[in-house]
Amino acid sequence: MYLHLGNDFMVNTKEIIGIFDIENTSVSKITKDFLNESSKKKRVVSCTYEMPKSFIVCLDNDFTETVYISQMSCATLLKRFNRKIDENNYDKNQVK
Repeated sequence: MYLHLGNDFMVNTKEIIGIFDIENTSVSKITKDFLNESSKKKRVVSCTYEMPKSFIVCLDNDFTETVYISQMSCATLLKRFNRKIDENNYDKNQVK
């Protein structure tokens, strides 16, 4: 399954480590340091030109960490994620 993060960006849901509200979490020095280090390592992908509302941390099969910055709120991304899970489970139940 894939989660649409905005614009033309999608990530595999299996790679998602966490979805974070950028306004609430970026007040922490640890989060600021994490985002700065990720940026220095060129591991940040901006999915928007608008005001960012969330960031999504992903880890791929090679254990490479990528941070996606999105204009979508955490609540919207969670709804999309849950809808995909519900659709997937519904499809599996139909096959039986």
